Amino acid sequence: MKKWTGIVMALVALSMAAAPAANTEIDQLLQSLKTSGCKFQRNGTWYDATKATDHLGTKRDYLQKKDKIHSAEDFIRLAATESSMTGKPYRVACPDKPEVDSKVWLEAQLKRIRAKK
Repeated sequence: MKKWTGIVMALVALSMAAAPAANTEIDQLLQSLKTSGCKFQRNGTWYDATKATDHLGTKRDYLQKKDKIHSAEDFIRLAATESSMTGKPYRVACPDKPEVDSKVWLEAQLKRIRAKK
């Protein structure tokens, strides 16, 4: 029994240690979107990047309170890929680039963020 308790405690400590790094990456993703000059489509309506980051930030806060976001990938998958109300995918349109699903755009940004480390 002590062995399992130690393992559980180690896993809890590990997940808690990962949270600040995940939050930093999510902050960087949101900042990338906010300063991108891209438009963000949600439920058929295009929004500027500032409104998009405000919306995604609200979804992030809600999901974090429910302890559902533990990584940047969780954030992308659960908060930034599709509307939780309609299930419609979010889209991103940047100047002089083809429109893409937000998942594709955010995963590319996350890859760039991690490459800079």
